[in-house]
Amino acid sequence: MKKITIATRASDLALWQAYFVKEYIEKEFPKYKVELNKITSRGDRILDKPLALIGGKGHFTKELEDAMLEGKADIAVHSLKDVPTFIPDGLKLAAITKRADQSDVLLSHKYKSLQELPKGAIVGTTSLRRRMQLLHKRDDLIIKDLRGNVNTRLRKLADGEYDAIILAYIGLKRLNLLESIPYVEKLDFMIPPMGQAALGIEIVANNPIAQEIADSLNDKETYICTTIERDFVSTIGAGCSAPVAINARLIDNKIDIRAMLGYPDGTNILQEHRVVAVDSYSYAGKNLADDMIKQGGLKLLKEAEKIAFKDERPQRL
Repeated sequence: MKKITIATRASDLALWQAYFVKEYIEKEFPKYKVELNKITSRGDRILDKPLALIGGKGHFTKELEDAMLEGKADIAVHSLKDVPTFIPDGLKLAAITKRADQSDVLLSHKYKSLQELPKGAIVGTTSLRRRMQLLHKRDDLIIKDLRGNVNTRLRKLADGEYDAIILAYIGLKRLNLLESIPYVEKLDFMIPPMGQAALGIEIVANNPIAQEIADSLNDKETYICTTIERDFVSTIGAGCSAPVAINARLIDNKIDIRAMLGYPDGTNILQEHRVVAVDSYSYAGKNLADDMIKQGGLKLLKEAEKIAFKDERPQRL
C-alpha cells in the first residue's frame, strides 16, 4: 500500500483539520495509507509577543513547507488565512476546501453582547484586524493582547482576565467548545481576514498523486472567492498580521466584496464595497487593491505598522 504523509501543526484545531483530510483521502483513495507528520510551528512556539512584532511571514506554515521540501511530507494542510501569498519554489497551493462559517464571535462569561459591554471593558484579541474593527465600533473599550491556543485563551477568559474575547467561530465549533461559554455573539459587522474558514492544501509540485488528491478536495466557489482575497492582499502587500480585512462571497451569481484597512486604534479607516461579475474574479482582487492604493492605502498601512503595539516595542538606546 502506498503512503501519503500530511504535514500539520500540532495544535488541536490543526489536528482536527488534518484528520478531516486524512479521513477523506482514506475514503476516496483507499489504496493509500495516510500518516501525519505533526510539527510545532514558529507561531505556536512564540507566545510572549504579538506576531505582528516579530516580522516576516509564514509563522504557521514555514516548518510544514520545509518538511515537504525535505521529502518528509507530500501534502500540508493549513488554515488558509495563515498561508502567505508567496509559495516557495517546489511547492504549490493546489486546492482550497469548501468554506465554513467565517464569523468572528464575541465570547463572555458576564455580558451577552458587544452592546452590553460597559465602557472600559477589557476585550482580548491580538489580531490587528479585529482590534481595528472593534475600536472603530466601540472606541471606549480596552483591548488587551491574547495569545496561546484556543483552550488557553478560553481559560484566561474563564479566569476573569478579560470581560470578553474574540475568536473565530469555526474553530470553536469544530472543537466542540461553544457549549462551555455562557454568552456567544456573532459579530456580523466584522469583515473576516483573507481565507478564513477554508483549508489550504499545499503539495509538493510535480507530485501527480498529491495533485490528484488536491483536485478532488478543491471547491470551485471557495477557490474563486479566496483567489480574490489573496490577490487583494498580495497586491496591497499586507502580511497575515496587518490591520486588513477582505472578504468575497458568491451571492446570486455575483461576487460581493468588502474590504477595510486602517489604524489598529480604529481611526483612519478606508473601506470599499463592490459587486462584480463571476467571470471577472481573476482580476477583481488586484483591481480593488489598486483602487485602495490610489486612495492612500499603502501610506495608511505603513503608518498603521508604526503605531501597532507601540507600547510593547523595545526602546532603542
